[in-house]
Amino acid sequence: MSAGNSIVVIGGGASGVILAAQLLRSSDPSLRVTLIEKQSEFGQGFAYSTNLPVHLLNVSALGMSALDDDREHFWRWLKGRNLLPDEPGPFYAPRSLYGEYLRELLDEIAAQEPVRLRLVNAEAVTLTPASAGVEVGLANGVSIIARKAVLAAGHDRGPAAGQDHARRIELEPPGDPSSTVMILGTGLSMADAWLTLQHRGHQGNVIALSRRGRMPMPHRPSKPITLDSAEIPLGTELSYFMRWFRGLVDASKEAGGDWRDVIDGLRPFNQKIWQNWPEGAKRRFLEHTKAWWDIHRHRMPPTVHQQVSAAVATGQLTLVAGRLLKVSGEDGSHVVDVQRRHSRCIEKFRVARIYDCTGIVRDVSKGSIRIVRSLIDQGFARPDPLRIGLNVTTNCAVIDANGQTSDRLYAVGPLTRGTFFEIDAVPDIRTQCAWLARQIAA
Repeated sequence: MSAGNSIVVIGGGASGVILAAQLLRSSDPSLRVTLIEKQSEFGQGFAYSTNLPVHLLNVSALGMSALDDDREHFWRWLKGRNLLPDEPGPFYAPRSLYGEYLRELLDEIAAQEPVRLRLVNAEAVTLTPASAGVEVGLANGVSIIARKAVLAAGHDRGPAAGQDHARRIELEPPGDPSSTVMILGTGLSMADAWLTLQHRGHQGNVIALSRRGRMPMPHRPSKPITLDSAEIPLGTELSYFMRWFRGLVDASKEAGGDWRDVIDGLRPFNQKIWQNWPEGAKRRFLEHTKAWWDIHRHRMPPTVHQQVSAAVATGQLTLVAGRLLKVSGEDGSHVVDVQRRHSRCIEKFRVARIYDCTGIVRDVSKGSIRIVRSLIDQGFARPDPLRIGLNVTTNCAVIDANGQTSDRLYAVGPLTRGTFFEIDAVPDIRTQCAWLARQIAA
């Protein structure tokens, strides 16, 4: 493909498919989009490749449209296939259905745009500037030239740095159903891992370890408070902001509401709040406040929360608050040294397997996404100051090792969390993709 008016999107999971769909809403007949995905299926990515019906979306169907200007698109897709339940209330669809929805959306676009859309099943491993734009090198030796490129690689599937003993449960075969296993993390991914173990017939003890040992709260109906950006203390230190936030929660409770009303009312401003914090406030948030924020902001579907809570109550699942100190091998198993929270005591756990559900990769330059590591190694990109993603502008343009902003290379989705932070959920990703599509397709 010659560069022309062409855009290559690297990553065919949710972020990539949503971006491609938004790009091809352009009326420009010369626009060409190449979507590259190393997995055999487009639209699944890390989040939607599960085929277990118990793995549910954490956002209700009415919030999961892939199209920013058609917010009921996914809901109508479900309704047209008689997949909506009869009872009223929010519906948290199986994630496999959402992967199917994205694949069908892409199939429809491919049928309508056989010239403007090209789908490539291959792994993109290098990306370098070329005279006409960018050159993407594939693992099979083929090169693709385009005017601009967008990284939509999604979540890193490899273990976090320093946790080579841990594995992703969805990539591991079932083990001894009577063995004791440990899950690192107690968030939404932990709930998925526990549901996976139950589906496999696991009967042994399951220990979930995190610094605070708390799992996410359930979704419940809320009435978001109305806020104006002028009311929000932007750019302040974290301690001041948290005092202001707690005051809103107290006022909401006095008025008969609860904390959900405040968090949901604050959501439209989350990215702006993050971007206005000084770097020190961001670091302190990640270190001290993020765990609390996550269990309130990123909630479980009510049915999942009921199942996991019942497992905790019966002892099938044990939540441990503490810090992992050391993992050693012994007789084919792992011995895990844990320092309990608020204690100097060291407790040892013997487990057959350790599953990594810790979430954000701590250093993007050491992750498992080859093209991201290649870009950083060559100096065409650099980690953000917190190293939780790539350094990008608020326009999604990638910043290189010398601090120069690229006019050819962009990124969307979780890779941009250092700049946007709240950029893991589809409602945020589709807004980001719609904005970027309008800019780079112009």
